Amino acid sequence: MAPSAIAEHVQLQGKSDTSPASIQASVLHGPRDLRIETRTIADPLAGELQVAISATGICGSDLSYYTKFRNGDVQILSPLSLGHESAGVVVGIGEGVEGFTLGDRVAIEVGVPCDSCRSCQRGRYNLCQRMRFRSSAKTVPHFQGTLQERINHPAKWCHRVPDHVSTGSVALLEPLAVAIHATRRAVVGQGDTAIVLGAGAVGLLTAAMAKLSGATTVLIADINVSRVKFALDHGFATRGYVVTDNPHAAKEDHVHSVAKELANDVVAIAYAGELDAEGADVTFECTGKEVCTQAGLYATRPGGKLIMVGMGTPTQTLQMSASQWKEVDILGVFRYANTYPIGLKLLSAGVLPNLDAMITHRFQGLAEARDAFELASRAVDDEGNLVLKVLIESRQDRKCME
Repeated sequence: MAPSAIAEHVQLQGKSDTSPASIQASVLHGPRDLRIETRTIADPLAGELQVAISATGICGSDLSYYTKFRNGDVQILSPLSLGHESAGVVVGIGEGVEGFTLGDRVAIEVGVPCDSCRSCQRGRYNLCQRMRFRSSAKTVPHFQGTLQERINHPAKWCHRVPDHVSTGSVALLEPLAVAIHATRRAVVGQGDTAIVLGAGAVGLLTAAMAKLSGATTVLIADINVSRVKFALDHGFATRGYVVTDNPHAAKEDHVHSVAKELANDVVAIAYAGELDAEGADVTFECTGKEVCTQAGLYATRPGGKLIMVGMGTPTQTLQMSASQWKEVDILGVFRYANTYPIGLKLLSAGVLPNLDAMITHRFQGLAEARDAFELASRAVDDEGNLVLKVLIESRQDRKCME
């Protein structure tokens, strides 16, 4: 259905009064305790849009909340709707909002900063200490995620989507924003060699962005052979390395030796056939695992950069002398800032690999959310097929588009 037809559908379905409407939401009450609940939603306030959620991708942090009711050190304190990788359609417009019409397709940037602190004023709003981020339990009361039929969200943090960009790609704009931010922090140069540890969604997109930024060799490593093969077959990376022995199982007193061995193997593949094999110009650690962070440090050349993208083990032990005597810069990455418009331009221009190929499984409607989460926690499905990115689509929006 064309955007104008969507707008017509929305107007025909609109309410004539301003009383709160009922919506359905998927709500997490405890580990693996997802429930469908009825909530009410009021008209959007001034400066807000009401967005009907079209699709939401399941992220690693969502999975952590689902299985453990916590993500790292952050504990859920009250029922929480998960989901933050989302696309939607505008179904309501608050007072004072300009530049949007009913039926517009939008990408939802789900973090809402305070706009007044030092970080916000300097454009680094991802570091805002008062940031409210949908589906995160870090702030109380929790900011509810996008696994709901509709949400009201500030128009400032909604981004219009070109008609030819698929809904699945729009949902993946959120992890793409992380990858854009990571490669910006790295300042990838033309002709660089980049190593990416971890071939999940963020790792794949980081590899793609490293290539787009000028790296001529981009090696991606993972313990899952299917993920590495996917990365190579779909043009996300130029070289791959499959870790045959699980480094995460190494005993504490062997972690450094395992990390060094892994680093040596990865660098050897990255520089196969080349004379200069000092290490990667930039290494992106996308797993959050201690042994991989250590391996990333050892795999980086003197004067290079280690970019810590993955959010995992809160406390890690690193051989800091390996950074000091090689002058390796260790840079942290936390979410993203000022990247959604760039991501949309890249998607619109078609310069990235096909992001829709990353969506290996789709579920229809909130009632299937539990099945979606269970599958997303696995490496393969019942038929042995790769599980990479799981998407929960809205039945209502799907019907509207037909």
